[in-house]
Amino acid sequence: MAAGWTAKRFWKETGVAVVDDGYAVVLDGRGVKTPAKRALVLPTGALAQAVAEEWEAQQGQIRPDTMPLTRTANSALDKVAPQFAEVANLLAAYGGHDLLCYRATGPAALAARQAELWNPMLEWAAAQFAAPLLVTQGVVPVDQPPASVQALADQVHRLNAFELAAFHDLVAITGSLVLALAFTHDRLTLEQLWAIARVDEDWQATQWGQDDEAVEVARLKQSALESAGRFWALCRSQSA
Repeated sequence: MAAGWTAKRFWKETGVAVVDDGYAVVLDGRGVKTPAKRALVLPTGALAQAVAEEWEAQQGQIRPDTMPLTRTANSALDKVAPQFAEVANLLAAYGGHDLLCYRATGPAALAARQAELWNPMLEWAAAQFAAPLLVTQGVVPVDQPPASVQALADQVHRLNAFELAAFHDLVAITGSLVLALAFTHDRLTLEQLWAIARVDEDWQATQWGQDDEAVEVARLKQSALESAGRFWALCRSQSA
């Protein structure tokens, strides 16, 4: 492959085909393949249609950065499915050191803001999953009740590979297993999820301001979170 080579659109028609194990994205009637050469077959018609729309939107040069749903689908098939237990265990481990359990030692206003937004989430997890978690100040690790950690882990292991691919980003971006579960159980909207996860950063911004680099990093993270949330919703949608 020559240096500087980029893939270009080579198909005329983009569509979705019903197959035995789901919904395939097709280009001129041929099924799309993942980077690992697996068939790009999605679990719901709605997700397949959304992925197909990303392919249809490519004009001239193919730009993977404009295809977040396709990337997540590829990840689900090529990375998550072959090592599901390892990925699930990685995410479940966040229950032992969840963002919401580590509070600021000061100033008092920040600690109060954390308590205002984070305590209800921990209370929800305790009631919803019988998974109470302990809160500490600072960054010194706190040992969480093993039964609580296991109860949260059980929720992660119930997901399928496509759901887990989206869930991975929800957890990794926010740093909180509890918040990701709250979103996937319709306890939080994406906007609420982002705001609650950003308490510390937003506080610092109000005190010291933000530079352009921090603003851009936050924008990219929020965009990735929105894509993960959309992928999750499409995994659960049965509409075409």
